[in-house]
Amino acid sequence: MEFVIITGMSGAGKSQAMKAMEDTGYYCMDNLPPALLPKFAELCHQSKRNIEKVAIVADIRGGIFFEDLFKGLDALNNKGISYKILFLDASNDELIKRYKELRRPHPLNANGRIIDGISEERKLLYEVKMRADFVIDTSRLTIGMLKEEIAKIFFEGLELRKLTISIISFGFKHGMLLDADLVFDVRFIHNPYYVPELRDFTGEDKNVHEYVFRWEQTNTFVDKVIDMLEFLIPNYIKEGKTQLIIGIGCTGGKHRSVAIANEIRRRLKENGHRAVVSHRDYKLA
Repeated sequence: MEFVIITGMSGAGKSQAMKAMEDTGYYCMDNLPPALLPKFAELCHQSKRNIEKVAIVADIRGGIFFEDLFKGLDALNNKGISYKILFLDASNDELIKRYKELRRPHPLNANGRIIDGISEERKLLYEVKMRADFVIDTSRLTIGMLKEEIAKIFFEGLELRKLTISIISFGFKHGMLLDADLVFDVRFIHNPYYVPELRDFTGEDKNVHEYVFRWEQTNTFVDKVIDMLEFLIPNYIKEGKTQLIIGIGCTGGKHRSVAIANEIRRRLKENGHRAVVSHRDYKLA
């Protein structure tokens, strides 16, 4: 039997992950007290329904019962039941944004600041995250992207690196990208804005992309960035980093940064990395 424990930060997308797995044939149970994991696994194994794939969501909503998680996992091991842990995470800023949009309090600090609840939860989940087989950072993922990541792990049999690489284009005139780990300034490249027939297009368009990459310095720059990232990524993974945010900035965030961010993402995915791209300012320019 394939047994998956879905856990992670409140607001990181565990419910969406469970729905994705349920849609593809997993028998799912939400908020099961961890102490009941062994018994539930036995019931599924003995069921006449021939349940072969099970996904359980267990998180801090279980209160004091969540403290039994490791005991429950040890009991599974003792019974010879193998399992995988899928941990969903997101940045503090993104979690706060989601809580405010839904107007919900944090389960660990219902009457206080959301950030205090998040900080306490991170401490409680630290060891669980370290023991997880798969970690997905959903900060920059849409629901569709999250489903794709889950499909890669459980349905396509691909190994998941514990690092999500987010490439974000932006325009310096709209403000610095504050949450980036690495920022590259591409304003040294010829600007399509000053080409009348390209001004109204964006870096998403083929004609702008071709213009940006017709220059030798653009291709040399991207080659060097990819070379540096290939050095950094395994070292970041070794140190336990789960998300790398790369900012690509030009003047307005409409042409050069968009085209180059797309290209870097394409190259990274070709090299087998988990990379997503977003464009912060191209609709503002």
